[in-house]
Amino acid sequence: MSKTAYLLLQNGIVFKGKSFGAEAETIGELVFTTAMTGYLETLTDPSYYGQIVVQTFPLIGNYGVIPSDFESHSPAMKAYIVRDWCQEPSNFRSEGDLDTFLKQNKIPGLYGIDTRALTRIVREYGVMNATITYSDEKIEEKLKAIQKYTVKDAVKSVSRKETKIFKAENPEHNVVLWDFGAKNGIQNCLLKRNCNVTIVPSTISANEILTLKPDGVMLSNGPGDPAENVLLIEQIKKLAGAKIPMFGICLGHQLLALSQGAKTEKLKYGHRGANQPASETETGRVYITSQNHGYAVVKESLPSNAKASFTNANDGTVEGIKYTNMPAFSVQFHPEACGGPLDTGFLFDKFIDMMN
Repeated sequence: MSKTAYLLLQNGIVFKGKSFGAEAETIGELVFTTAMTGYLETLTDPSYYGQIVVQTFPLIGNYGVIPSDFESHSPAMKAYIVRDWCQEPSNFRSEGDLDTFLKQNKIPGLYGIDTRALTRIVREYGVMNATITYSDEKIEEKLKAIQKYTVKDAVKSVSRKETKIFKAENPEHNVVLWDFGAKNGIQNCLLKRNCNVTIVPSTISANEILTLKPDGVMLSNGPGDPAENVLLIEQIKKLAGAKIPMFGICLGHQLLALSQGAKTEKLKYGHRGANQPASETETGRVYITSQNHGYAVVKESLPSNAKASFTNANDGTVEGIKYTNMPAFSVQFHPEACGGPLDTGFLFDKFIDMMN
């Protein structure tokens, strides 16, 4: 019999549900994802660091736990909320169940609540803090703790601590992947394109990267407020001056823009899911993309050496930038799309052409 649990929102609204996974009270930033597939990739995406994630798709856990689909070695999110939790998965690749996985990684789960109503609240009021608790007492005390919570040191917390090298079968290029919370899908896309991949920590300097003599540098995705990473932005600015081909994804896209003088802003409820339309400015063609971010580059702040290459077809926010004074470009969405559509995989080929 599952234990009763409560989701208490920053604005005082309470949802009553049932507990699964680890039993632990936690506070986090409440966000939702509209992805209909890929819950394992969502669970292991480092970009969800410090957040309580709500799945809008109702049934989660039906194909079990498949380690080869993980985007990192363990979850970084604070908690996981679903409408219906499938307790008996059925899939020939499955190596476990969701409840056990969450317990092993000390991630509390909540199911049996109206996730549609919860998502509507976030869309109306914006991203807010929340707590999962197992008692409906001392609400005022808990609300005070919720108000104080902020996501801090996000990149530092999820970036690897040591350099690691992955060899391609028929290497043609050497790429440095600067890890700000990188998804495994990025290195896999590079390996498939005959690139040796050297993954380096976020704390490495531009000079140290240059000593590796890369043909190109990937700026990875990652969590948190991009503007918080002041020292990292300075290092990216130095690297940009070396005129090495660079390709930024998600947080990497934002950090590269900040290094060139642009500004970022927090979105009301962000873009999280595998169905975000991104319009290419030169052709007008719309691509369906996978996204996971709560911040965006302010279009009006783009410097003279930068042009928006993609915009979001829903809200007009910047989804890609092309730089005219250096061999660099970036996108806000995930062209490696794990999970999600593969429409924009050609951007990795563009990066390869740039290195050639």
